[in-house]
Amino acid sequence: MSKTLVLKDERCLNHITRSGHPESPKRLEAIYEKLKDDDIRGKFSEIKPRVATKEEISLNHSMEYIEKIENTAGKHFINLDPDTNTSEGSWQASILAAGAVMTGIDKILDKSANNGFAIIRPPGHHAEMSRAMGFCLFNNIAIGARYLIENHGLKRILIVDWDIHHGNGTQNSFYNSPEVLYFSTHQFPYFPGTGRFEETGEKDGKGYTVNVPLSGGQGDGDFLRILREILQPVAEEYNPQFILVSAGYDTYQHDPLGTMNVTPEGFFLMTKFLKHLAEKQCDGRLLLSLEGGYHVEGIAESVKCTLRGLSDEETDISSDMESREEDRVSDSNIESTIEKVRKIHSENWLGLK
Repeated sequence: MSKTLVLKDERCLNHITRSGHPESPKRLEAIYEKLKDDDIRGKFSEIKPRVATKEEISLNHSMEYIEKIENTAGKHFINLDPDTNTSEGSWQASILAAGAVMTGIDKILDKSANNGFAIIRPPGHHAEMSRAMGFCLFNNIAIGARYLIENHGLKRILIVDWDIHHGNGTQNSFYNSPEVLYFSTHQFPYFPGTGRFEETGEKDGKGYTVNVPLSGGQGDGDFLRILREILQPVAEEYNPQFILVSAGYDTYQHDPLGTMNVTPEGFFLMTKFLKHLAEKQCDGRLLLSLEGGYHVEGIAESVKCTLRGLSDEETDISSDMESREEDRVSDSNIESTIEKVRKIHSENWLGLK
């Protein structure tokens, strides 16, 4: 088996959204077609995920809510909130999406693969314990983190969320826990309205939520600086046993719901950075799960570049990172943003002092 694993299933296309909805099956269709390109084929192995059981989903969601979603199976359109609906195939798609994350975790932990990408839908990082929200039904990445803790006995999980929207559901799932370090870059103020600098966790989880709210317009170099100057020292101190990524592509430069300027090459470099970090900290254990991204051609090309980053054998990326940062920093205020995060979190993380 290739060292990089792709988890995909055509049944995830059967989650149908209303006409004109940005989170449409076309996103996944374009990605699946792009995976056939000659220059990427052979760099990864594909497998179909198993479905998640209701008991596994209940690691992060209430059973009442799970059964509410289950009861939509076979029914036409049911509105869960103004942005989120189910269709006949949504239940099956959602349990495959959650199952894909757990399948990937198992394959990486048993060394069948080094890293992987669950290319699935519906997305998940807005889903709360008992509430669908922001196109999301079940919180796939949070279920995966719970699964690592409860079923595999891990105690330090790093979740990196680079979607343009803050992952409120993921943050809330672990806000009081040191077992998950949640790190998010996102536009603020923007949907869903959470993710302020000052949201840092509570009780035993104080300091284990690191939010980097951005004004919009940031590009490749800005994100690379944030990863190198904030995430890296925190992650090295935290020493995660597994890294999960909420991989949203609505920071792509032409996304209709976004205002960021990240290029497909930027996603390649961010992925390379996280791959290198995982190799240093946790034996390469790295799994991405698809979140947002609504420019159909852009998300397909960006996912392709992400897979290039996951499968690339080159490990020394420092000089390339630094040159790209210098060439591509587009926000003159990015330094003040980084300094504010450092100031807030310096009492929690020595590497930020």
